[in-house]
Amino acid sequence: MNQQGLGISRHFDPVESSYDAIIIGAGMSGMAASIRLAMFDKKVLLLEKHTISGGLNSYYKRGKREFDVGLHALTNFAERGQRRRPLTKLLKQLRIPYDAFELCEQKKSLISFPEMSLEFSNDLELLLSEIESKFPSQKKGFLDLLAFIETYDEVSLDNPYLAAKEKVREFITEELLLEMIFCPLLIYGSAWEDDMDFSQFVIMFKSIFLEGFGRSRGGVRTIVNQLINKMEEVGVEVCFRNGVQEIVTKNSKAVAVKTTRGQLISSPLILSCAGYPETMAIVDSKISEDGSGKRYTPPRTGRMSFTETILMTEDGAEKLGCSDHTIIFESKRSKYQYRRPETLFDKKSAVICLPNNFLVNDYDEGVLRVTMMANYDLWNELKNQSKDGYKEKKQEVLEESIQLLKPYLPHLNKELITFSDVFTPTTVERYTGHFGGCVYGTPDKSRDGLTPIEGVILIGTDQGFLGIIGSMLSGISMANLYGLMAPVSKTPQQDQQKSSSMESL
Repeated sequence: MNQQGLGISRHFDPVESSYDAIIIGAGMSGMAASIRLAMFDKKVLLLEKHTISGGLNSYYKRGKREFDVGLHALTNFAERGQRRRPLTKLLKQLRIPYDAFELCEQKKSLISFPEMSLEFSNDLELLLSEIESKFPSQKKGFLDLLAFIETYDEVSLDNPYLAAKEKVREFITEELLLEMIFCPLLIYGSAWEDDMDFSQFVIMFKSIFLEGFGRSRGGVRTIVNQLINKMEEVGVEVCFRNGVQEIVTKNSKAVAVKTTRGQLISSPLILSCAGYPETMAIVDSKISEDGSGKRYTPPRTGRMSFTETILMTEDGAEKLGCSDHTIIFESKRSKYQYRRPETLFDKKSAVICLPNNFLVNDYDEGVLRVTMMANYDLWNELKNQSKDGYKEKKQEVLEESIQLLKPYLPHLNKELITFSDVFTPTTVERYTGHFGGCVYGTPDKSRDGLTPIEGVILIGTDQGFLGIIGSMLSGISMANLYGLMAPVSKTPQQDQQKSSSMESL
């Protein structure tokens, strides 16, 4: 079943002129927030400028093939019945049964550096044994780091920003191990270059190393369609091909939105998963002060974007020579360089995903995905100057991706490739609306979701939660806090309710 087959996708214009809440964007956080509010009889309108849901984590179709885009895997995997896990909390909040997402686990993954490699899986014991074997002097420090992480409240909305590497060096003294630990965490979620906020570090560490990777049978569309079905069930009104052109304010308070189809729709609460800079860009009034009366500084556009190569092959990864690894994080440098490259794309670092190598393989063909860090400005300049030159460089990305795959898939050759596609940062910008094609949003997150405009709340990546599960939890927590528990203005009472709203998840 696809989105076009569901009744909800046939709506384009809002039925009413006023709603309890308006959601900007049908990304994971937007869909989750709309469901949570509608479950408690709020009249909710979700506006999406495209024809399909999912935002950064969606899918597209070429012929009979359907391809996932966005994250290679679902982080925060949990088995049925595991309590206090983010996935378990999410399903409870949205009243979705565990089986609905049809989850299966990874086999194991690899962090590959020139001097050393580390394997890890959804069982922490594998990583512990790898560190004990290859970095014996670091075992105690790593165990102490684990103990500290277990007691740290990473979702507290009041956490100060803290450089993660500085904190982790208190436990890990060998720089190579530190770089290897940070490698998957940075490239799977950091808006900062070469480092990340410590709260984000803990979130990502738990989601990847303590909980692990999974995948829905049928890909991300299985999750998207479950959310669409749930929105329809609880009465969310969804309008596709109808985005928000302008947020209308009065005395620095949101009162309505103007849609791209020309309607003026009023609401006292607007939750946006469009991104912080992107949301502020459509506010109708000029902002000079933030909510605390300080001079307003616009959030920066994120610098991290990527190329993505998707290959379909006659044979799966096992027949091509790799039967064990699901995701491979490769750095050809001893010091991991996580930053916007000075060239179109970084050939010395990549994430390789082999979707056939989850414990359940529901593909009829081999699927290979290669992601490399890229420079939006250079790609955008090239695209504007020369369409042929742009296509040539996309072909270069394809060729480089094949070369990166060969050490892990020794039997791969071009004759076995039945389909290929390459995305660039300009593709990301086109389909998500994220300035600069940034994938992880602005470095200037808003933990509490608040913006200088009263009634405009951020959800998703720029509120600070990451990944598919994290994005949905962001939408839920902000809906709970501002739509179900408290007024939208920032008050002492609301400050007290922040932590309780997060604990209730």
